[in-house]
Formats: sequence, structure tokens, C-alpha cells
Amino acid sequence: MKTYGIGELKANLPAVLEQVRRGEEIAVSYGRRKENVALIVPFVHRGGGKVRTLGILKGKARCRIRKDFSFDDEALLEA
Repeated sequence: MKTYGIGELKANLPAVLEQVRRGEEIAVSYGRRKENVALIVPFVHRGGGKVRTLGILKGKARCRIRKDFSFDDEALLEA
């Protein structure tokens, strides 16, 4: 896990977010003592979506259904 001070974090935010996107966790330090005050983790680690297996496609494909997804019977019949 890498640690960034506030200044470093502000200067390198796009690069830091790319690291988080790849699955890394980033600690944020603050103050004279460089005390860790925050942790930036990938959204999926926080429970951003449940991982479901897709039967015979297990390990080959992924599907995520968001909480705000809605599909009524009429829309299904039109498709």
C-alpha cells in the first residue's frame, strides 16, 4: 500500500486514481507527523456490487445489475 501526503495527492490525483482503479489501496497522510488519516480503496471493495457467476461462462464474463435498474413486462415483450 502506497502512502501520499496531501500535496502529493493533489498534484498526482489522476495517476493515484488510476492506481486505485487497478485495485490498489492508497493511504493519505496529513500533518507534521505524517499520520495516516484516510484510505482510498476501489469502489468494488466497499460493496459497490455483488459478483454473480454466470453458469458456464464463469471466469469468462461478468454481469453487474445496478440497484436502480428496472425492466417491466411491457418492455420485455417489446424487446
